[in-house]
Amino acid sequence: MMKVEAAWIDMFVQVFSLCGVQRGDACAVLSQTQSRPILPQLAELALARLGARVFHVVLPGKPLTAPVPVRSTGASDAIGGLEPVVQALASSVFIADCTVEGLQHAAELPRILKGGARVLAISNEHPEILERCLPQAADEAVVRDAMRRLKSARAMQVTSAAGTDLRIDLADARVGGVWGFTAKPGSLSHWPGGLVLAFPASGSVNGTLVLDRGDVNLTFKRYLQDPVKLVIENDHAVQVLGDHVDGEMMRGYFASWNDPEAYAVSHLGWGLNRAARWDAMTFYDKADFNGTELRAFAGNFLYSTGANEVAGRHTLGHFDLPLRGCTVVLDGQTVVDQGRLL
Repeated sequence: MMKVEAAWIDMFVQVFSLCGVQRGDACAVLSQTQSRPILPQLAELALARLGARVFHVVLPGKPLTAPVPVRSTGASDAIGGLEPVVQALASSVFIADCTVEGLQHAAELPRILKGGARVLAISNEHPEILERCLPQAADEAVVRDAMRRLKSARAMQVTSAAGTDLRIDLADARVGGVWGFTAKPGSLSHWPGGLVLAFPASGSVNGTLVLDRGDVNLTFKRYLQDPVKLVIENDHAVQVLGDHVDGEMMRGYFASWNDPEAYAVSHLGWGLNRAARWDAMTFYDKADFNGTELRAFAGNFLYSTGANEVAGRHTLGHFDLPLRGCTVVLDGQTVVDQGRLL
């Protein structure tokens, strides 16, 4: 059992303070029986130190329904539509979300946010990772600036020396950004943060995506040993090329869903967090690492497959693929140059 460190309580207090938690606020800690035990502990202790009125909702595990392991989707099904839980969360001022997958894309999230609650999804990481990626107040302005650039752009082009050449039509895309805390009622953020994303409309993404050696398949929690090439037509990976283990595993996971939507783009964007590290996965056992940090490291291009409500697609099949060395251009203006955040 991991012991609570005073410094970890302090960092939770700091982040919850950025979320505007006040003395007397009704605050929920949401977790599951399989949550990392220390995270809801730290959340409760920090909220108590801030003088909040805290209650804890613990949800039991559910039978497996997917044909393969599901990892890092941000779409927790822990609540399962249980209305008393939804009502309790929606009537809270603040929710420390310690579910394993997080509420970012949970089916119940719109109703929870409609009640005015603000949600901080605390990634299922070793606390040391959260500490290294501790959000700062200044991070909000950086992400908001990137969001403004992305919202005003009509097209994105992504290229790399490895062979990536993607064209993304941003018309009707939904843009979001995360800086690691939220003080706005009816909103959600996640920690670690520091990234900007677009959920493109249907038929908006075409070209070639090449995952090079050292790029990351976060669903597998694995650095690629060999390049994998995805040929993308009207959002869907119509070919997954690579005559080696990395290619075989990706083809097998895609095919296991028996769902064409699993091959389609969910969202894409780039990382803004200069404290996050590409090599961080090297230092932790898989059980201690969820991978949110690698989605956010500065200058990565993040390509994700799976559910995309803007395009009307719903599936549990999901890949998060942070790439290094890419150049990202918005309407002719470069925002990431060969993996370097400008």
